[in-house]
Amino acid sequence: MGQPKQLLPLRGRPLLQHVIDEAAASCLAEIILVLGYRAEEIARAIRMPDTSAHVIINSDYAQGQSTSLRLGLRSASPKAKAVAILLGDQPQVSASLIDRVATDFLRADVPIVRPLYVSPDGRAVPGHPVFLARRIWAEIEKLAGDQGVRGLIALHPDWLLEIPIQGPPPADIDTRADYVREAGNNVAH
Repeated sequence: MGQPKQLLPLRGRPLLQHVIDEAAASCLAEIILVLGYRAEEIARAIRMPDTSAHVIINSDYAQGQSTSLRLGLRSASPKAKAVAILLGDQPQVSASLIDRVATDFLRADVPIVRPLYVSPDGRAVPGHPVFLARRIWAEIEKLAGDQGVRGLIALHPDWLLEIPIQGPPPADIDTRADYVREAGNNVAH
C-alpha cells in the first residue's frame, strides 16, 4: 500500500492508533505493542497511553507471527493472569467488545476465549480479541513460523470458549480495497 498499513490515515489517526486507543479505554491493565517490519517508523507515528504500555520490537518478525506472540507473552507482567491478543489492522474492535470477552474469560474455566461473529451470509467466524490464560503460555512457546493459536485450538478444542457476537467480525485491513471500504471511500485511489 506504499507504506505500513498500520500508519494509513483513518478518521484523523493512524489505523493502529484506533486499536491502541480502544485497548487503553478497556479493562486491560497493560498494553504491549509488538512491532516488526518498519517498527521504528511505526513507533514514532503512534501515541502510546500513559498507562502501563510498552513497545517491543520483534527483530525476528520475518520468521512468522509466532515470534511476535511469544515475545508479547514474555513481555507481559509477571502478575498477568492472561493476555488479550488484538490485531493492529482491525480498527473496529471496541473497548466494550474487549471488556465483554474479558468478563466472559474471567467467568470461564477454560484457557482460551474468543468471540464468534456471524458473517452476512450466516457463517460463524472466529475473531479477536483472543484471551489466553497464563497456564497455557508454555504451549504457545512451542509454536513456530506463521502459526498463531489456531493450531493449539485444533489440538485442544476443549480449551476453547467462543462468545457469540451478533454481526460480522471487525474488518481486517489487508488490501487497498479493505482500506477504502473502512475509510468510507474518502481515499484517493
